[in-house]
Amino acid sequence: MSAPNKTFHKGPKRQKRDKPKRKEKVHELDEVLQNDIDKLLKKNKPDVDADSADEASTTPQPTFPELFTEIEVTVAEISSTGDGLALSENGDHIYVVPFTVPGDKALVKVVRHVKPLSYSVTDFLKVIEPGPLRNDDAIGCKYFSKCSGCQLQMMSYEDQLAHKKRIVEKAYANFSGLIPELIPAIQDTFPSPKQYGYRTKLTPHFPAPAGRGTTPGEYLETPPIGFTFKNQRRHLDIEDCPLGTDIIREGLKSERKRVAENLTKYKRGATILLRETTTRTPRETTSSTDADTSTAPKAPITYENPNKPHQESGDEITTEFPSYTETKRCVTDQNATSVEYIDDYLFTNKAGAFFQNNNSILSGFTEYIRQHALSNPAIQPNADSSNPATTPIKYLLDAYSGSGLFTITLSPLFKSSLGVDVAGDSIVSARENAKANNLPNTGFAAADAAVLFKDVPYPADQTLLVIDPPRKGCSEDFLRQMLEYGPRRVVYVSCNVHTQARDVAVMVQGDGKTGVRYEIESIRGFDFFPQTGHVEGVAVLNKVV
Repeated sequence: MSAPNKTFHKGPKRQKRDKPKRKEKVHELDEVLQNDIDKLLKKNKPDVDADSADEASTTPQPTFPELFTEIEVTVAEISSTGDGLALSENGDHIYVVPFTVPGDKALVKVVRHVKPLSYSVTDFLKVIEPGPLRNDDAIGCKYFSKCSGCQLQMMSYEDQLAHKKRIVEKAYANFSGLIPELIPAIQDTFPSPKQYGYRTKLTPHFPAPAGRGTTPGEYLETPPIGFTFKNQRRHLDIEDCPLGTDIIREGLKSERKRVAENLTKYKRGATILLRETTTRTPRETTSSTDADTSTAPKAPITYENPNKPHQESGDEITTEFPSYTETKRCVTDQNATSVEYIDDYLFTNKAGAFFQNNNSILSGFTEYIRQHALSNPAIQPNADSSNPATTPIKYLLDAYSGSGLFTITLSPLFKSSLGVDVAGDSIVSARENAKANNLPNTGFAAADAAVLFKDVPYPADQTLLVIDPPRKGCSEDFLRQMLEYGPRRVVYVSCNVHTQARDVAVMVQGDGKTGVRYEIESIRGFDFFPQTGHVEGVAVLNKVV
């Protein structure tokens, strides 16, 4: 039970907006938060026996403090959303407290009640007494505790990784519906080599300029350019984001200046794209044997529009390596080209299209997927073609393939590989990436992943399926078709471990019509976004035969 909550004076109210009220749409994170809230309330509620059931049914409803009251709370735990949870004085409702760790005694302002669900949202004001996990010396950004972007900077990196392991554990315990015996022990979270300076993409934004001058179209004030305040829609002016790579941080400074000089062009505000792009130029060698260029990636395709001169921020960072010179630039046009290297693999994309935003972890991440792509290699030399369990896996089918991250980095392991995605632009990039990386056994098709199994050219018992769907996970139709096809092995990559847990459960429970079902070999979280509450998940499954 937390320490009693002390009530203080009411702080100033936020300015009300002259907008009509609308019903809030239920969000996936709301469900995750609510699950943690319900479990914390249940854990701290005394057991009720049959004799006292009638008395319990008359228990009064929780008493909520008046809005904008400042109170002291003691944080009990961190939710999977990254927010601290504190019990009310009577233990009858929860305060959601951002930027805190278990044991923190904090001063907060109550800004919103969700009475039917027994919790209140608060603004963090200050720490009165730090908990044992709090390490304010680890905070690397002056906007932390105001900006909505990060949640965990006040924790050591080791504690962040442990917290994200618990997120994955809770996701499978709470959202899969599987009995514990069917879920293997969750592995330790795979760390990011960089905890700051890792983001290769940022999208700061700003509202419509205000304060018109005497000249038509003139504005007196530059609007705040950055991200939103926590729990608010109001913009926070961000001069620098230490999560960005060096070139992204330079690009942010340049774009902020450019916007300020061109305010008359932005009557409704805008979102700024900042995307890192990399060029590698081979250095001259003294001998033809010093470098083998026969299999080196070819020059990438480009999407630059010659009629649109503003393609980049104008910043440039160059680094010399033994065999090449590497130049980083910041692309600002979503239809221009961004180029990334993962080890020696080259990837091009439209700058506004999806690609993983932490290049520092991609080498280890793709190597992990390679190591888990095939069945136990010890059984491969003695494979029995009559036994599906020992038949070698020769083919790769990559659903939701995008511009080919997994298809290309896994392709050398397979006789043939096929990537499928609904986005035509991504397929164009993927095909060019396959050519640039000299992978003739790799193909791509633009098609809805929900119907891709209708024309799969590979035998199921020799096929690895890689799935990397959007946050909402796989559709019921996709999972049904997948079970009907029955690939030998599945690697499920997800940016949302909660929908992943739900989908994996469908695979484990199987298709009663065909009898196809899967067992989970391993589950591991990957820390693509240090300092935030986000964790990616990789689950490896095998068909039961």
